[in-house]
Amino acid sequence: MSTFIHWPLGLLTPESIAPVIVPFTRSGGRSLGGVEPVTRTDLGYWEIAYGNVPVIGTAKERTWNAIAAILSGRSGLIVVPLAGNAAQPYASDEYELPSTLTHSDGSTFSDGTGYRQGAISIRSAGAAAEIGATTMRLRVDRGSLDLAGARFSYKHALYQIGQVLSVSGKVVQVTITPSIAATIPLDSSLEFDNPTCLCHLADDRGMDGGYNADGFEQRSVTFREATDYWSSLVA
Repeated sequence: MSTFIHWPLGLLTPESIAPVIVPFTRSGGRSLGGVEPVTRTDLGYWEIAYGNVPVIGTAKERTWNAIAAILSGRSGLIVVPLAGNAAQPYASDEYELPSTLTHSDGSTFSDGTGYRQGAISIRSAGAAAEIGATTMRLRVDRGSLDLAGARFSYKHALYQIGQVLSVSGKVVQVTITPSIAATIPLDSSLEFDNPTCLCHLADDRGMDGGYNADGFEQRSVTFREATDYWSSLVA
């Protein structure tokens, strides 16, 4: 997979993050009674709105401007993170921070840091999840078996779990939406702690900004999932 720029959530931190799946539906035309039957498809895409990002100070202003220049409107690609929240399948049913581990002998890396270990560890189980699939089997190594409503990503393709179909030991079969955009091989590690989504700007001028009289501004920006990128991989 190509290398993409990532939104620096720790520096440009929005007051709100609103990820929404925009469904694709098909209409069968209106009936004689005036009712329009609508059928849900397995397709759809994410829109993620960052609300009220404080942009004040040299570092934040320069970073914002640099991202806008790199993206150059809707043509550019960016990895958009979703901050962890209590809706994710933490074992405690509350938000948990990732932990830091040392080597087996208790030592750390040369800079004093250790391994980062997420609070949740879930992998794909059973057969590979192929493009277009809407169900998956997941093995929960660390976390809760109650996966309904949780979100995860794999290589920056973002999914939301719907119904839990079955539970057998640590293996949970679930429905997901949108349908699988790129094959997820067996035993792949899935990102539940900090899911991400590969996106475009929703609007060419989505990162316009300026200053108020105090030199302080809160800016909002909306991203749209880069479904064209996943389609190009399939092609």
